[in-house]
Amino acid sequence: MQDPLELYYWPTPNGWKVSIALEEMSLPYRTMLINISKGDQFAPEFLKIAPNNRMPAIIDPEGPGGAPISIFESGAILQYLARKTGQFYGRTERDRVAVDQWLMWQMGGVGPMAGQAHHFLKYAPEDLPYAKERYRSEVARLYAVLDRQLAKNEYVTGADYTIADMAIWPWASLWEGQEQTLDDKPNLARWLDMLWERPGVIAGRSLHADLRADRSDSKAQQIIFGNEA
Repeated sequence: MQDPLELYYWPTPNGWKVSIALEEMSLPYRTMLINISKGDQFAPEFLKIAPNNRMPAIIDPEGPGGAPISIFESGAILQYLARKTGQFYGRTERDRVAVDQWLMWQMGGVGPMAGQAHHFLKYAPEDLPYAKERYRSEVARLYAVLDRQLAKNEYVTGADYTIADMAIWPWASLWEGQEQTLDDKPNLARWLDMLWERPGVIAGRSLHADLRADRSDSKAQQIIFGNEA
């Protein structure tokens, strides 16, 4: 039996990527909360694990060669867990190249751009119309790319559900807060709803959901909070 991994986590899209993966892969884990609103990410103990002072991070007590290993950066964690378990990374090298492409697309595109959209649309102390429109428009462009990809595939990289889906879905599920529409993106809407039906996605997304200040996502309210929505 695998000893529990330690998950350094707060309920944000980047945190959900890894909590969803751990649930989908049926890996035991303990949650170590990193309250980013209180500055836990800057604690010296955490910086030893995540030198970029960002969660999520993990410690696997049964890393390569049986020795513990700590890993930061959500994409690197997903790749490590997929290799470790042999799950959700495709069946061939060609499959893995496709997964890596879309995982990097999320890491370099959707995550940063949607994060900036959230910041300027909801949290920036000044009203900056140029910044709002810049990031709102770029997120719309990226979601159009994703919609076209999903027109050809059931999941992002093909017929199989992979860590690429796990990486992209947490950000895309917050499309309302990014001031996006799904009216012209039926394939993206289908995919978002399909993943909401997966028990692992629901469990990973629900992890400490009560600590999340923003409950503006109506779909999440309906599924996670039930009648409280």
